[in-house]
Amino acid sequence: MAYRLEIKYYNSFWLKQVSTIKLEGRDDSLNFYKVFPGIPFKNNYAVNGWPNWPTPSDDAVLPYSNVNPITPADYSSTEGSKWIIEESRIKGGFNNAQVDPGVRAYLKEDSNDVRYRQSSLVYSGIYNTRTNINNTNVFSIAEDITKTVDPHNGSIQRLFAMDNNLTIFQENKVSQALIDKDAIYSAEGTPMTTTSNVVIGQVSPYVGDYGISRNPESFASFGFRRYFIDRDRNAALRLSRDGITEISSYGMKDYFRDELSKISDKVTFRSKSYPLVYNNSTGRIDQGPDDYGPNPIASPLGPWVSLGKVSAPEDITIGSQVEIQLDTATGRDDFITTNSFVIGTGYYNGNFIIYLSIGSLPVNGLGLDPHVRFMYNQKDKIEGGFDNYKDNYIVSLQRHSGSKTTDETSDYYSTLAFDESIQGWTTFYTYRPGMVLSMKNNMFTTKNGKLYKHYDNTVNTNNFYGVDNESSITFVFNNGPSLSKNFKTVSYEGSNGWEVDSFVSDVTGNILSNPDDEVRDTTLPVKSYDEGLYIENGIPYRVGFTRKDNKYVANLINNTAATTGEVNYGSSITGIKGFFAIVKMSTDATTNVGGTKELFAVSTEFAVSPR
Repeated sequence: MAYRLEIKYYNSFWLKQVSTIKLEGRDDSLNFYKVFPGIPFKNNYAVNGWPNWPTPSDDAVLPYSNVNPITPADYSSTEGSKWIIEESRIKGGFNNAQVDPGVRAYLKEDSNDVRYRQSSLVYSGIYNTRTNINNTNVFSIAEDITKTVDPHNGSIQRLFAMDNNLTIFQENKVSQALIDKDAIYSAEGTPMTTTSNVVIGQVSPYVGDYGISRNPESFASFGFRRYFIDRDRNAALRLSRDGITEISSYGMKDYFRDELSKISDKVTFRSKSYPLVYNNSTGRIDQGPDDYGPNPIASPLGPWVSLGKVSAPEDITIGSQVEIQLDTATGRDDFITTNSFVIGTGYYNGNFIIYLSIGSLPVNGLGLDPHVRFMYNQKDKIEGGFDNYKDNYIVSLQRHSGSKTTDETSDYYSTLAFDESIQGWTTFYTYRPGMVLSMKNNMFTTKNGKLYKHYDNTVNTNNFYGVDNESSITFVFNNGPSLSKNFKTVSYEGSNGWEVDSFVSDVTGNILSNPDDEVRDTTLPVKSYDEGLYIENGIPYRVGFTRKDNKYVANLINNTAATTGEVNYGSSITGIKGFFAIVKMSTDATTNVGGTKELFAVSTEFAVSPR
């Protein structure tokens, strides 16, 4: 509403009033206060609803006023020195031209509803750093500044400019648009490009019903190639000068079909439950702004609760909603959802504290065991990037398992690489990146907000994010697939430090009578050359690989459980029977730790079983 004030002089002022929210009191009640930007709020400001002005006795220095005086010291304070008063007459002169809001141009809309044009582009004015022109906030409706692609193909997920063309990635289609030029056609229908004053010219779709689904984070580019994942079609794709190619079909079609079908757009996640610091004598928890614990904790962000002297949990996300259970001893999952959200975390005196958006948690009673957990919606993601060091496309399929620690199983994430030089997928990696990026032949990834450089010679090989990992490879011996064989030995060419974790045959039992009781022949693990060394009576022996003709060779010792009718079984015999064998080899934990271990070839000696 408008206010009319009687003043003692001829000039007048525009004074804009707005409202703001202020939290006050132990109950964190919400109160709305009038605010005048730039005007100090001293004395009875909140009572009479108007800002405090200087007294008439200070008119030699300060403007004249007749409303609620403040002292010159208040005026010179930080708040008082920020007064911004706009006079309503030019230069404040007597009978000078009056300043008013002026003509208001407006356009009548048929509907005031918000419209989301997810398949349209709108562009602003130009931005030129050399001439200091910045019109990025100028959207002139007098010009044609929008371009719409086919909405049937879904929303626009990503834009990528290359040379003078713009690549538009929709959920179900990939298109190319001309930039600062348009296409004209000859009488024969041949397109020719010509310069034009349009910013985005003709849009031409690429051949193939592929898009980027709703995973723009899977995009990566290098040179003239662009890589991305179409989850809706279970495909990994490359866009190059020859169009779109499905690179997942290079030996990994089934894998991507199975793994991409597990990726979800949105899941509701609840963290593990964490005990609050609880005082059995008072029935209170350590929380603020007031502190009920023995050591006061600073609270720069407002209300907080303490989890005590623990490491920072990795499944607590900023913005997650707090749930509390007063007594976990009941064994029931009866957490109560509060109206408070996590706005920050930190440490003080070794205590891990969580800052809350509103209020304190309702814990007040003896004999309790209060726990909290945190709920938020987390989208599974497909993180993509390009490794400039090895010229590989890196893609990480990440389901949100509720844990981002290094002990995650492969069921929840898999990071793999595609190599253009061999047109195939070369390896799985054991790290789970937040982002993947490259710069000047160096590859970087992020993890929990920290930046890590890969292929760094100052750390151990296979050390990701401060954790050492082993390398492993799984393969199949299947020479003569129709022949029943007895696998007797295993050998490899390469570096010292490799061991055989498992050597398993195909199913040999009768699975028709009991499908859950599959019988497979297995061997004992084969230790590496160094770890298999032992000394008896001063004589060295090896129970794993031995070196022969510059190759590492080992006998296979059977470890299969006895079945009905067997006389010789288990470690009393060598080798295992089967049509094929699945072998897993990995690096050991003691040989040349942190160094490079190479594996060139693996072979086996077998005898064909009599018919």
